[in-house]
Amino acid sequence: MIKAFITSFKLKNTYRVNSIIYSIKQLPIIRKILPNQLYKNKALKIIGNIISAIIEFCSIFIGKFLYILLMIVYMLAFYKTNQANTFLHIFTFLTFGGALLNTYMFNPTKDKYYAMIIMNMDAKKYTLSNYYYSMLKVIIGFLPFTIIFGIMMKVPLWICILMPIFVVMAKMIVSAYTLIDFKKHKIAKNENLPTKVLWVSIAILVAISYGLPIIGVTINQTIFLVIFIASAIAGLYSFFVIHRFTEYKKMYKQILTHENVYAVQNQTSTKAIKENVAKQIEFDNELTSNKKGFAYFHDLFVKRHKKILTKATKTQTVVILLIFAVVLMIVSFNKDFAVIINSILLTYLPYFVFIMYLLNRGTTVTQAMFMNCDHSMLTYRIYKTPKVILGLFKERLKTLIKVNLLPSTVIALGLPILLYITGGTDNPLNYFVLFISIIAMSIFFSVHYLVMYYLLQPYNVNTEMKSSTYKVVQVITYLVCYYMIKLKLPTISFGIATSAFCIIYSLVSLFLAYKYAPRTFKLRT
Repeated sequence: MIKAFITSFKLKNTYRVNSIIYSIKQLPIIRKILPNQLYKNKALKIIGNIISAIIEFCSIFIGKFLYILLMIVYMLAFYKTNQANTFLHIFTFLTFGGALLNTYMFNPTKDKYYAMIIMNMDAKKYTLSNYYYSMLKVIIGFLPFTIIFGIMMKVPLWICILMPIFVVMAKMIVSAYTLIDFKKHKIAKNENLPTKVLWVSIAILVAISYGLPIIGVTINQTIFLVIFIASAIAGLYSFFVIHRFTEYKKMYKQILTHENVYAVQNQTSTKAIKENVAKQIEFDNELTSNKKGFAYFHDLFVKRHKKILTKATKTQTVVILLIFAVVLMIVSFNKDFAVIINSILLTYLPYFVFIMYLLNRGTTVTQAMFMNCDHSMLTYRIYKTPKVILGLFKERLKTLIKVNLLPSTVIALGLPILLYITGGTDNPLNYFVLFISIIAMSIFFSVHYLVMYYLLQPYNVNTEMKSSTYKVVQVITYLVCYYMIKLKLPTISFGIATSAFCIIYSLVSLFLAYKYAPRTFKLRT
């Protein structure tokens, strides 16, 4: 088993290093300097291995640190319950949700595909060695932060030490149950395709995690210990189930299909994704439009892809309305909670930058545009003329702004109403700033993603993402938005500054798109 792990680790590392080198080669300017024989360069491979080691280190610690800090510790400020008990409560129920969503065993990755399908490695040895390594990483990654943050919250040290083990046991229980289910029904689970029942279960667990402390209900150390002991007993049994399972090869033949593996790495390039998108397209010959030119062409696209473009935003809008309704109900009965919400609305507007980033449909819409339109049309010379590109760009921008404004408008109207109901403000300008800043953020992200798509068009003819620059901009966008949740600034000053920035950025981006898109909007090679 150790030999299998060493071989699989080398394989995974080689793939990761080659991917790093490929990404470096795709960067602007650098790609013109570096030769095509990069993969033979020993110095660059050493650099790649160093970066790979850093990535492996980050995968062990950074994610766990941010998870505990932001999902648990940061949230404690909103509750007046005992901090130690609330810390344990949120950690426990989020762990159950995380175990349902991510076991590490049923994730169809490329390294598994290459090892077990292409190289025909022993499926059981490969799976068990890598699974145990993943569980070890969970314990090592969580332990320093459960101790540090747990002690800060006055949780006993011995419980802090048990918490990472509890996470592993929860994941093993779910893994064992899934293996038993496969043995009975011969249907393998792909954890990247969660069922509706699973999503509902996770939503309930999240609601229990964050909702019960609002009304003063949390588990205590004794209850956690009981849960841990029960999980430990079930986890030990699960360990034997996992270790004795003999049908890993059969199971992974179902999970590690070409479509599943490449759907994980590139969500726009697989047959499975295309077929799923095709089901949502309206193939009605009677669909027409009274518009002309580019507007006619785009209007037909929008009508045929209405489900893709608007289904998610309608769902978001309904969920947002429900959230506002629940919050309004709680603040009506709990004056202390109303004071907290009022304070949040006057100082936590930067947090909504990240929320608007998560709600924005820019990436999904541009993917749909490429997969179902530009993928084919860019092979025609006339489609790449400045007149056509810029004409369609204007129509698409209008559509994307409309799509994103649906949930954004609900938030923009809901926040001032919530502010008024929870006690109001001495400066009436806060109401207006809350509204206009949310709308400005929504338009900003619409412009940002469409301009990024036109200036950096990342896909090739096979709808595979080939632009490292596009990925870098995506990461930078995420990091900047994520950083905003740490800021606490007065709503008026931040809202005015944000609105001004969004307007200036949008104007500059539109200018760049109009100037350079006719040259940059083309198929990647």
